[in-house]
Amino acid sequence: MSEVQQRIDQLVKNSDVVLFMKGNASFPMCGFSGRAIQILKACGVDPKQLTTVNVLEDADIRQGIKEYSNWPTIPQLYVRGEFIGGSDIMMEMYQSGELQQVLGQSA
Repeated sequence: MSEVQQRIDQLVKNSDVVLFMKGNASFPMCGFSGRAIQILKACGVDPKQLTTVNVLEDADIRQGIKEYSNWPTIPQLYVRGEFIGGSDIMMEMYQSGELQQVLGQSA
């Protein structure tokens, strides 16, 4: 495992909810990242418990996360070390109530 993959692995495993995104929770830098933040807020995720990683600040992480998850797009959500998906999957899961269950919230 490369150094970048190890850094990503530590981020994913050391936080309950991690969102790799463009920008941050206060200032998303793309529509998909903004939508992901809105979905998490709608699920009742406390912003203090949410770890966000701005892939625009680190080109190695930006490319490395795509390899780590074998998923080509950003944002990417991880909950308790498990890859959930991007904003489209998050929206589908939110609408079905599945995301709230994964996050430990009542649907």
